[in-house]
Amino acid sequence: MISSNDLRNGMTVELDRALFTIVEFLHVKPGKGQAFVRTKLKNLITGQVLEKTFRAGEKMRRAHIETKNMQYLYPTGDMYVFMDNDNYEQIEISKEVMGEALKWLKDGASMDVQFHEDRAIGVEPSAHMVLEITHTEPGFKGDTAQGGTKPATVETGATINVPLFVEPGQKILVDTRNGEYLKRA
Repeated sequence: MISSNDLRNGMTVELDRALFTIVEFLHVKPGKGQAFVRTKLKNLITGQVLEKTFRAGEKMRRAHIETKNMQYLYPTGDMYVFMDNDNYEQIEISKEVMGEALKWLKDGASMDVQFHEDRAIGVEPSAHMVLEITHTEPGFKGDTAQGGTKPATVETGATINVPLFVEPGQKILVDTRNGEYLKRA
């Protein structure tokens, strides 16, 4: 158990049988009355963000999240099969748990899978990935005075904005946290 006074950004807690990560917190000590902690919590399963206020010193249960680096193997219907890189065990993860990581799913890609009580609750791709451009419109010289951008589709199916000089078949480095082009690979 932890106290509301010990809350920090990124910490994971259990409230009402659901897992929440703390997005933001603020300790408030009014001139009169008891101090309290105002928080923004994000549900790890649904992604819903809610605001909740706790009394100072209120107890709650801290959730212990284990992260394993796993390799994506193949899809099976609405499930996705991952292999643990340490013991070669395979697990299936649902589309709902995959969330935004689906945009970056590529055969053989290593991803961090979060577990709570031996149940997969989230998937995070590597911060940077090298991906091949599968489709983009041609860029023309003289289109802009400052380097412009155009939409491009990468091998995973995600669409990102790239500079005008990038052509289909080229490999680029992408920041998966915000979907931005970084450089040619």
